[in-house]
Amino acid sequence: MNSPKIYSVIIVGGGLAGLTAALHFSKHGIKVLLIEKNAYPKHKVCGEYISNEVIPYLNSLGVDPFAEGAIPITQFEISTKKGGVARAKLPLGGFGISRYALDLLLYEKVKDRIDVVFGQVDEIRFEEDSTFTVDTKSNETYRSHFLIGAYGKRSNLDVYLQRDFIEKRSPWLAVKAHYEFDFKDDVVALHNFDGGYCGLSKTETGVVNACYLAKYTTFKKSSGIAEFQETVMSQNPHLKTFFEQATPVFERPLSIAQVSFYPKNPVEHNTFMIGDSAGLIHPLCGNGMAMAIHSAKLISEILVRAIQSSSLNREAIEKKYSEQWRQTFQTRLFYGRILQQLLLNKQISHWGVQFVKRFPVLIPKLICKTHGSTF
Repeated sequence: MNSPKIYSVIIVGGGLAGLTAALHFSKHGIKVLLIEKNAYPKHKVCGEYISNEVIPYLNSLGVDPFAEGAIPITQFEISTKKGGVARAKLPLGGFGISRYALDLLLYEKVKDRIDVVFGQVDEIRFEEDSTFTVDTKSNETYRSHFLIGAYGKRSNLDVYLQRDFIEKRSPWLAVKAHYEFDFKDDVVALHNFDGGYCGLSKTETGVVNACYLAKYTTFKKSSGIAEFQETVMSQNPHLKTFFEQATPVFERPLSIAQVSFYPKNPVEHNTFMIGDSAGLIHPLCGNGMAMAIHSAKLISEILVRAIQSSSLNREAIEKKYSEQWRQTFQTRLFYGRILQQLLLNKQISHWGVQFVKRFPVLIPKLICKTHGSTF
């Protein structure tokens, strides 16, 4: 049996957060292994809108989304299920780019700087010598002093780690697809419907990404996605126009079940969680991708300093990351939960949109509650 390969950091999950962290570590000469289940490029269920707060940091890593065709977005609009619309300018602005393109861009930047294994993790063990042993289903074994969980919203690893949220059933289903449609380049729209909401924005290829979140109690009344879009979502006239006139690009939409917004811990069993593995903000806030990138920056900076200075006090490092993560994201997640509850209330959402329509200056103030500043 071969001896396991040794790394300073192992990252489980090669999505947006995992790739960003890997790129950050590689720039500082940290020996990193990234384990990802699927090869690139690939589509993922995602809103595919990112706040410009991430641009300075991505640029510092040598990543320029606009050079890859990312669509600048400056305007926001929101509608009630009956079609009433409020519009405002985004405080920082943002951009639209598919996960297909952005994840591939990050992977191409980092693939020659670190070790990447495509496969599935079978078991993780935290040993008595305070190191991790990671076994894959292909019978390979790796070891590291630090482990980062960047595997997304839900995973069998959450069951293995006995995380609290995994035992709770979630009422949410997420669906995403790309469409050819005449849609303004500089707008991200959020359209409400009975039991959910749908985001629309353009991506780098010029197609519109439509990503929506729906409650099972509403969705199960339909025979499937097509009927649900036609009978429930299309009660909103904006979505009715979209689904009647838009031409699907995908053979079939992508979907995820059991999307959970229950609170998570940023450190679980000595594993540092980043991106959706650490906490999922409601899609209506349009900031999940920015949060994933920011969380990668937080843990990368902490671990780079610890490794380079040989200050490897695990308890102190875990405490520092937990504190920084909560200081950075807890308020955003709180307001995200509140805004979702308000928007899903038919009467409150109707009168709320009418109110901000009269006073559009309030919209940027609300958006700022779920977004950060540039970093």
